[in-house]
Amino acid sequence: MTPVLITGCKGQLGSEIQRISHKFPEMSFIFTDLEELNITRTRDIRSFLDSMSVKFLVNCAGYTAVDLAEDEREMAELLNADATGYLAMISAERGIQLIHISTDYVFDGEKNHPYLEDDPVNPQTVYGKSKLHGEEALQQSGKGIIIRTSWLYSSFGNNFVKTILRLSEEKEQLNVVFNQTGCPTYARDLATAILGMIRIEIEQEKSPRYDIYHYSNQGMCSWYEFATSIIDFTGSGCKIIPVESKDYVTKAKRPRYTVMSKKKMLGEYELHIPHWKDSLKDCIDELTR
Repeated sequence: MTPVLITGCKGQLGSEIQRISHKFPEMSFIFTDLEELNITRTRDIRSFLDSMSVKFLVNCAGYTAVDLAEDEREMAELLNADATGYLAMISAERGIQLIHISTDYVFDGEKNHPYLEDDPVNPQTVYGKSKLHGEEALQQSGKGIIIRTSWLYSSFGNNFVKTILRLSEEKEQLNVVFNQTGCPTYARDLATAILGMIRIEIEQEKSPRYDIYHYSNQGMCSWYEFATSIIDFTGSGCKIIPVESKDYVTKAKRPRYTVMSKKKMLGEYELHIPHWKDSLKDCIDELTR
C-alpha cells in the first residue's frame, strides 16, 4: 500500500478524508493534527518523516478565520505561508508529492468569468495574502500540487451551511448578501477528488511535480442563493432577505466574483464533479437525519 500523510485531520477536509479512506484500500493513511505533528517546526517535520515512509502528503492544515486574520497577521502567515514552505521544502528533499489546499481568496474577484489557474493573483485580505505566500513558497521548492477551492462546507466544524441551519431555527428572517458570486464546495467531494488524483498518480507512476488546479462543485451561485437553497431543502419557514455587501460589513473584504474553472482538473484526471445543489442536499440530509 502507498503511504499517505494527512495534516490537519480534524478540520472539515481532513475529517472527510478520514471518513472515505476505506474506499481506497491501495493507500495506507497517517492522520495527524497539531498534537501529532507541528508543521510550523522543521525539526518536528523531519523527525516525524524519519520515523515512517511517506509517498504523498496532503496538507489540510491552515489558518481559515478570514476576519480574525486581519488582527492575527503573524499567526495566519505562520500557518498558511511558513508552514507550507517547510512542508514543501522537506517534501521536495525526500521525493514526497505534496498536495496543498489553497483558496479562491488569492484572486481579487474583479473578473466576470471563471478564473483559470494561470490568471493573475491579487489577494485583498490578510488571509488571502497568507495563502498566496504559501503558494509562492511551494512554487519555490519546485515540487507540489496546489488545489484552490472555495466556500467549503461539510457536516464537520463551523461553516456557512451549519450557521444558516442554526440561525434559521432561532430567527424568522436572515439577511444574506446577494452580490457576491462563487461556488460552494462539499468537503466530501473534494476529499474524493484528492484521493482519486492520488490513485491516478500511483497508477501512472508519476514523479513529484509542481502544478495548480481548481476545484469546487459545478455551477455557481450567490451567498443569497446558497442560503435560500439550504432553507428550501430543510423546509424551514425562515425567510432569507437579499442585501448588498455594503449593507453587511465584515472586517475582511469579500471578493465579488470567484467562480473558478475546473476544466484543467477534469481534463487531466477525468473526475466526476457533482453540481453544488446535489451535494448540498446530500450534506443537509446527513445533518438533519
